[in-house]
Amino acid sequence: MRGLPHAILAAAALVPAACGKPRPPTPVVTLERATDTVAATFGEVTAGVWLAGERWAVLAPATEQVAIVDFTVDTATPLGGQSTRELRSPATLFRTADTLYVGDWGLRRTSRWTFDGRFTGAVPASDAVRGVLPRAADRSGRFYLELAPRPGAEGLGNRDSSAVVRTGRDFVPVDTIARLAPLDVTEVVGAAGRHFEQRVFSGVDQWGALPDGSLWVARVYENRVDWRDPAGRWARGDPLPDRVLEVTRYDRELFLRRFPKELRATAQQLPFAAVKPPFEAGFTSPSGDVWLEKSRAPSDSSREYHVVDRLGHMRANIRLPGRGHVIAVGRDAVLVYDVSGGGARLLRFVVPAFRPSATPKE
Repeated sequence: MRGLPHAILAAAALVPAACGKPRPPTPVVTLERATDTVAATFGEVTAGVWLAGERWAVLAPATEQVAIVDFTVDTATPLGGQSTRELRSPATLFRTADTLYVGDWGLRRTSRWTFDGRFTGAVPASDAVRGVLPRAADRSGRFYLELAPRPGAEGLGNRDSSAVVRTGRDFVPVDTIARLAPLDVTEVVGAAGRHFEQRVFSGVDQWGALPDGSLWVARVYENRVDWRDPAGRWARGDPLPDRVLEVTRYDRELFLRRFPKELRATAQQLPFAAVKPPFEAGFTSPSGDVWLEKSRAPSDSSREYHVVDRLGHMRANIRLPGRGHVIAVGRDAVLVYDVSGGGARLLRFVVPAFRPSATPKE
């Protein structure tokens, strides 16, 4: 059962190391009132990227938009203008150096933009990676993307591992540099026959790439962050502290409310995990730290983020009051998307300084 090893690991993470010099207590940092607010009038925001200063790029796939948010003038301007033909169905968003990348599954390409919103070209999707869009790039010009297994008949392939691959700008060669945990799937028998479905609320490994070619993978079952350096050497991170959250009836009810009434009976047939994963999302900060968004109970009044450095050590526990959640991390601030209290908003919170980040020795 998946919940048992999760519980054991969570308990073990709270036990001090038996030997070696103990590290200082992890600071708990609560984000205070937001310093800036911009109304999010373009639909649900699912991802963001810090550009510079108080400017951010955000992705709103439901309305097929990318916008540049500037908190110095409290504006959100569509990338390329309201009627641009350079975007159709944006799905991924990332940056490297002074270039913003937008992956577009409708146009089957990844477009390049300046930070002031000017289109500078695009890289077509490639059949060499089954048309999958990149999710990161390094300063050498290589792309990083995730290749899921082919589902095959009845979804049996979903039990296999996904791969993080690195490619050149022309998608040659394709090098596998990490393997991710298989999805938590189970057999479902319904009117459409027998097939395999991922359990609702089960977690997945998170990952990200840094400009120098380093890669991090947050392991959902082990609840730690492992690092691969540019030379290909792996380092295992520390087990992270966590509480085990059962999936409750109220969790299921909240999930079903996302569906139209006519589809809820079908959604009720989906399999559910017994416990929530230790984290739900992961972000890379400009300094190279990893921010992991922790799972929460419906009654929680704040959301927590574990900040992990490039040695796999936990640097801080960040608490964000309210129902919003972080969508991007900047140099000294985070961008938060919140739909409570008067509509959808983008909020900028300044992050107080905490213990300096540890970096690997050369």
